[in-house]
Amino acid sequence: MTSFVSHTTIDCRDAYALSEWWKPVLGYVDIDGDPNEPGHEECMIRDPDSGHQVLFIEVPVAEGAELPGKRIHLDVVPRTGTRDEEVDRLLAHGATQVADHRGNHGPGTGWVTLADPEGNQLCVLRSEAERATP
Repeated sequence: MTSFVSHTTIDCRDAYALSEWWKPVLGYVDIDGDPNEPGHEECMIRDPDSGHQVLFIEVPVAEGAELPGKRIHLDVVPRTGTRDEEVDRLLAHGATQVADHRGNHGPGTGWVTLADPEGNQLCVLRSEAERATP
């Protein structure tokens, strides 16, 4: 079992403004049928040629405080099996669990945030098969 990079995630203060800034820099566009709008806390853009996606996601930061030092992380999706199987595999491989967001948006939803041996974070998302199941 292995994973693939679903998208690159950038933590930020204003997801919409940052996604709008990066679109012309990279030549990326909004996701078909899901345009980014002011006030959206999560804004995804994609490369129309390769399909690579970048997600800008707002993180809570106290007034006047700086964003955390690690602002970019990978979101991975299991190629086979389930999210939970992949989490178990990565934990056995030396990852540590940082946060568990499974079920935050109802049964069968969510992700798990892990860290590699140097503390770099990654999120393990549900597999394509899991997302296709209602």
